[in-house]
Amino acid sequence: MKQNLGKLDRIFRFLLGVWWLSSYAPHFSLGWANWIVHAVGWIALLESLIGWCLLHNYLGINNKNQ
Repeated sequence: MKQNLGKLDRIFRFLLGVWWLSSYAPHFSLGWANWIVHAVGWIALLESLIGWCLLHNYLGINNKNQ
């Protein structure tokens, strides 16, 4: 697994993950929507830590040098 996320992208994903896992995350009246927000927060946090994104890999995007 080769890193394909740049430094700025990793910072933004980390901040998004921390925000969406905190008490300041958007809350919806539908329970499944809150689960999606929570899952996206964990995914963003994990991607920021390992520096690799599955979607970027499938689309052939590599902004590691940015």
